Amino acid sequence: MRVATMAQQNVISAALSRSREQVANLNIQLETTKKVQDYASLGSNVGRVLSASSMLAQQQAQGVVAKRVDTTLGFYKVSLGTIDDSVSDLKTKLLKAIGTGDSPDLGSAIEEAFNDLRDSLNANEAGVPIFAGSQTDSQPFKPNQLSDMIGLTPPEAAFGNDDVRTTARLSDNVDTQYGIGASDIGTGLVQAFSTLAGLAPFGDKLTDAQMDGLKTAMGQIDQGLTDLRSVDARNGDMMNKVEAFGNRAQDRATLLTQVVGDAEDADMDQVAYDLSNRTTQLQASYAALQKLNGMSLLNFFD
Repeated sequence: MRVATMAQQNVISAALSRSREQVANLNIQLETTKKVQDYASLGSNVGRVLSASSMLAQQQAQGVVAKRVDTTLGFYKVSLGTIDDSVSDLKTKLLKAIGTGDSPDLGSAIEEAFNDLRDSLNANEAGVPIFAGSQTDSQPFKPNQLSDMIGLTPPEAAFGNDDVRTTARLSDNVDTQYGIGASDIGTGLVQAFSTLAGLAPFGDKLTDAQMDGLKTAMGQIDQGLTDLRSVDARNGDMMNKVEAFGNRAQDRATLLTQVVGDAEDADMDQVAYDLSNRTTQLQASYAALQKLNGMSLLNFFD
């Protein structure tokens, strides 16, 4: 006959089963870092977590859109800055030429500034021209060389963009329109380069006609730079607005991530501690059951 009774064995077996289940659950938590593996296990928190998860996905999507728009606005800023620097430098050289009457390198300076204007207005993001509006299969600035500007009228003929502007949803139920067309910033400058192209070629000294032409071009450049800087300022305002939307979306996403995490994420330090304790207890229970099953009345007569 056994000393241990059937009742004792049933109690220990049930305890072992619970311990094995607890250890298995803790191992799953350790592997997944989640204290629950399905929404059903959330109990009364399920509605709150589902709502927070939905809002989190929305805020994350808006954050991605804000970053993409900010990147495009950054491309605009670089291109506008390049044009401003190049044309401003050309303006300085024209002023010097008008003041001295000397023009040995003026032709190449005009050519270089035109090339900067052309390349900047035809800048692209991932192969798509950024100043083209919806006309993504054509160049927004058509002339390829300075000589193409001679007699170009009206100035709008130089552009291949349209007036369509991209719209992005940066906040709940708020669609923000952004974008710049080549004609928004280049019309005045096209007039200036058309005037300058018609004055070529330049020798060592300016002729009277070239002197008058340069003065006309200077006024056109001033107007062109005014238009350019106005657009650049609006682009800067939009960058600040987009950054604010992006930061707001990030802040909300951080808060919602915490809400979801509080309900779903396991405390890994606590899980590791509990797993160690439960494993030790389980091993002790196995040892106790083995010893209990091996006992009989003969053990008491040794």
